[in-house]
Amino acid sequence: MDSPINTLQQLMVITMEECGELTQRCSKIVRKYSTVDQIQEDQRVKLLEEAGDVLCMIELMVEHDLLTNDELGARINVKREKLKIWSNLIKC
Repeated sequence: MDSPINTLQQLMVITMEECGELTQRCSKIVRKYSTVDQIQEDQRVKLLEEAGDVLCMIELMVEHDLLTNDELGARINVKREKLKIWSNLIKC
């Protein structure tokens, strides 16, 4: 496919678009439900689709040597440690 933008630009723009779609889906779920068990299956599937699309783009960043899995793993650990302090998402 011919594209007027280069590979890096495609990678960044599509990732931004996918993150935006995930953001919208999260917002819709927050507006409608207050707990995980309330989420209807069709809404959970839509969330899955958007989260999967974002993960795909992150994998493509690795494939295009923009990021490495080791770097991502290290950053995940940093974020989990912060969440232990600032949220109740991770049990100590």
